[in-house]
Amino acid sequence: MGDSKKSVPFQAVLFDFDGVILDSVNVKTEAFAKLFRSYGPEIERQVVEYHLSHGGVSRFNKFKYYYEKLLNTHLSEEKILQLGEEFSKLALQGVLEAPFIEGAIESLKVLHQQAIPAFVVSGTPQEELSYIIQKRDIGLLFTEVHGSPKLKHEIILDIQTRYNLEPCRCLFIGDAMTDYNAATATGTLFLGIIPENTPSNFPPGTSVSSTVSFL
Repeated sequence: MGDSKKSVPFQAVLFDFDGVILDSVNVKTEAFAKLFRSYGPEIERQVVEYHLSHGGVSRFNKFKYYYEKLLNTHLSEEKILQLGEEFSKLALQGVLEAPFIEGAIESLKVLHQQAIPAFVVSGTPQEELSYIIQKRDIGLLFTEVHGSPKLKHEIILDIQTRYNLEPCRCLFIGDAMTDYNAATATGTLFLGIIPENTPSNFPPGTSVSSTVSFL
């Protein structure tokens, strides 16, 4: 991680959650697979493939895609809410037990020590995200926590405006193209988190790391 006495070269650091703070991506992948397993192996395969290639996208938007594009079925608002509840039941315990990504807590503690604001910018529903952060006892390490239904670039712009932050002096740490696109759209610096021995899914030249470290 580096010496915590070193000065952090950013006004603020923003974090995605799954795959950046918690090693919980596989938990949610399995939850999607279980939710659509009854439709057969081909639909399950396409569901998982879409989920993995659209990290950071709200689960509710994914539900709409799965039903309308893969199952050719209209998805009512009532059904969307039902799917959301089923998904939470399948995934929540696994997320609560998931290990932290290497360097995440250490980095958050450095920011906290140096009074540099840290924010969560996630596609996880707001209420569920707040609950998880409370249960994992890491709430005091964040200045604010933001989840869906707000879009990530909107959240970033709102934070930068309210805190009078310069985008070029802020860092967004994410593990998906959704995160990269949000950073690019707002002029924010970006660090991609890639599991060790895994090819980068980001454009050439993007800064990447297998651990959360920015010193």
